[in-house]
Order: sequence, then structure tokens, then C-alpha cells
Amino acid sequence: MPRVSQDHLDNRRQQILDAATRCFVRNGFHATSMQDVLAEANLSAGAVYRYFRGKDEIIIAIATTSMATVAGAFERAVAADPLPQIPDLLADVLAAVEEMDAEHGTGRMVIQVWGEALRSPALAEQITSRIREVGKSFTAAVEIYQERGLVADDVPAEHVARTLIGLLPGFLVQRALLGDVTAETFRDGLRALLPPPR
Repeated sequence: MPRVSQDHLDNRRQQILDAATRCFVRNGFHATSMQDVLAEANLSAGAVYRYFRGKDEIIIAIATTSMATVAGAFERAVAADPLPQIPDLLADVLAAVEEMDAEHGTGRMVIQVWGEALRSPALAEQITSRIREVGKSFTAAVEIYQERGLVADDVPAEHVARTLIGLLPGFLVQRALLGDVTAETFRDGLRALLPPPR
């Protein structure tokens, strides 16, 4: 029997994740069965269960991939030279989220993931771990802003970072429910709230 290439395995896994994402965005996690995922992917149960033992594993895989994309967007923005102003930094990250949302309906699904994390300890562990990683990067960036006099230094950098990270759920909820919020909306609002650089 010919050996299956890693590319084939990766593509098949992604096919399953894409199908599950469409089902979850359309019907939610709890109203989607594994049969729904099999039908959407046009695959047999054996083909799907080779990659995932069940729906919870699929949810964790989708959630960690989405979080990794957001974390990557943030890390790229922080690595820019010169360092962008905080409203522009946030807008870069939110623009990446917008792109994912337009392609895959990520916004609605991420909101579901947060709710599901309250029920699933395995998912909560994955999500909190990723959020803490982003938080560390954001805290390090805020410290640089503070050193340069761009952000007040009388508040711990971690507190500023957590506040800024907290804008992401608000952005996603407004985008999912109202549909008319953009990265530029948040950038402009933050510019108005933050004092001008010294």
C-alpha cells in the first residue's frame, strides 16, 4: 500500500476543520453533530475519526488555530520598526481578526468558543494558555511604550496590556451582533481616548 504523504494528511485534517467551522458558524456547537460534520466534509466516519476522537477535539483544534492567528498578528505588529502607536497596533491585530471573520465566520465562532471554555476544562486550558502568551507579549510592548513616554508609566504595564486585550472580545461581539464595526472604528476611538504622545 503506498504511503500517504504528510501534505495529504494535513490537507485532509484541514478539510475536516473547515467543514466543522462552517457547521459551527451555521448552527452552533451544541446543535452540530458529528454526522453533520461528516456530511459537510463529505468523508466517512473512519476518515474523520483518524484525526479527531470527537467534536470536543475538533473545537479545541479550531480554537487554538484561531488564537494562534491572532497571536501571530499581534507579534508581527509588535515587531514592527518603528513601533506603531497603540491605536495602530490594535487596528493591525483587529484587521487580521476581520480577515479571518470574513473568510471563516471566526467572530461568531470565537464567541461560542469562549462560552464552551467555561464548560470544557481541556478547552479552557488551551485558551487561557494562549491568552497568557499574548498577554506577555503585549505587556512587553507596553513596557517599551512606557519607556518611550508614549504611555503613562504610573500604571503597571500588565494592567494596560490586559485592558487592551479586553478590547478584542468587545470588537468580536459587536462585529457578530451589529456587523458594522471595523478595525478602523476601534483605532479611531482609541486615538480619541488616549492622550497624544509626549
